[in-house]
Amino acid sequence: EFAKYKSAQGKLMASNCHAVFNRIENCGKPVIAAVNGFALGGGCELAMSCHMRVASENAKFGQPEVNLGIIPGYGGTQRLIQYIGKGKALELMMTTDMISANEALAMGLVNHVVAQENLIAKCTEILNKIFTKGPAAISKVIECVNAHFEPLHGAIQYEIHSFSECFNTQDFKEGTKAFIEKRKAIRRFVCKGSA
Repeated sequence: EFAKYKSAQGKLMASNCHAVFNRIENCGKPVIAAVNGFALGGGCELAMSCHMRVASENAKFGQPEVNLGIIPGYGGTQRLIQYIGKGKALELMMTTDMISANEALAMGLVNHVVAQENLIAKCTEILNKIFTKGPAAISKVIECVNAHFEPLHGAIQYEIHSFSECFNTQDFKEGTKAFIEKRKAIRRFVCKGSA
């Protein structure tokens, strides 16, 4: 869809997605992502904007955007660090490796891993437990926890800018062309200052 985008369209797309994902993250009612199957790129970023994540055993997570010559542009460069730490986040975003549900659980990206047939039941169980608590207090818990990450908003603006700049690169053109043609992108990594 965005193979012909330039920086301005990329910035608008990222800004719109951030607006939606931030509403989810700041919702005063608990939001749980029930992940069954692949949560890659924007899907992983959507799951990370939720307050909790419950995954089925067959779930896979990843941020493969650099394959397309872009970066995660919907909060992934910031939220992934919160959940799994800088080193592992950098590794997943730069290698584009996918992780299993159990790996995501071990890293702290998901709260629970259950059999596929128990996914919705587990989410309902958690929500039913939360619903026995004071709604105003639950809302304040969400607000206070999110306040801890308030500096994130400046970094999010930087992510939007960086994401949109990627749309003007040869890497993006080759990456999206390769994706559409169902082939590996031809890349040449050149280090500055090398002979």
